[in-house]
Amino acid sequence: MRAPGVLCPPPDRGRRARPSGGAAGRRRPRRGWRRTLRRDWQLYSLAVLPLLFFLVFRYLPMAGNVIAFRRFEPGGSIFGERWVGLRYVRMFLADPMFWEVFTNTLVLGTLTLLFCFPLPIVLALLLNEVRARRLKRFVQSVSYLPHFLSIVIVAAMVMQLLSVDGTVNQIVGAFGGEEVPFLQRPEWFRTVYVSSEVWQTVGWGTILYLAALTTIDDDLYEAARIDGANRWRQTWHVTLPGIRPTMVTLLILNIGTFMAVGFEKILLLYNPLTYPTADVISTYLYRMGFESSNFSYAAAIGLFEALIGLILVLTANTISRRTVGTSLW
Repeated sequence: MRAPGVLCPPPDRGRRARPSGGAAGRRRPRRGWRRTLRRDWQLYSLAVLPLLFFLVFRYLPMAGNVIAFRRFEPGGSIFGERWVGLRYVRMFLADPMFWEVFTNTLVLGTLTLLFCFPLPIVLALLLNEVRARRLKRFVQSVSYLPHFLSIVIVAAMVMQLLSVDGTVNQIVGAFGGEEVPFLQRPEWFRTVYVSSEVWQTVGWGTILYLAALTTIDDDLYEAARIDGANRWRQTWHVTLPGIRPTMVTLLILNIGTFMAVGFEKILLLYNPLTYPTADVISTYLYRMGFESSNFSYAAAIGLFEALIGLILVLTANTISRRTVGTSLW
């Protein structure tokens, strides 16, 4: 029973619970892009020049791909005179010369990938076991120095070493052998190109893998030694899985440049005598476009090459993400 004169509060019908003062009840104000830009404008200004570079030299030239489907005449419109559809695509697909250079591109690209991708990993693992710091630094300096040399200098060195009266032939002659014109023999060009590519690129890749090796936790090696693992098993079960993301990233990037194999170096080293094994899509495209002035035909070939490169990158990235769990995106 209620005491007389005491009023009871009305029931809380329809009253909504007030949000608590915790984190759930507070909403952080959204920062606008203008405020962020005003605060970090120095950092954003550093990205202006790279963005302009890619815009001017990478994205705007893509508009010129339209001449692969239009008839282009020097001195006329930069987008061609009239629409011809897939005429130039059918032309190079029916050209036996194109398929010869396409095969050469696949062979040189495969050989470059087989030798230039695993060798930096092997060299990095070997240098990682070297305890003499001076020897390790010396080998690193000697191995990655060729990366900073110009392609012109590298090609000139190769031509001087392998010429008929060059150093290599002098050594061959000193042992009673016959002089070999390496740069005039088609069967020697692939060996010469891949060897020079290995010499120039292996050291730089080794630096990347050595940097990745420093991120591996030493406790993993200690646990492996406690379990009785030798150096080989430590390398297989600890080191290689630790640098796997770097390996996958570089592999996908190498596959992306698979079709554009060594244009500058091949252009400097090859000659009409070595065309059967040295002529690739990029050099064939250069001759068709700039020497024969057939720009529409060259644009169609270049577009085909870029399409294959895009398919290779997407395929490699998808396979890597599904099998290894690591990818570029």
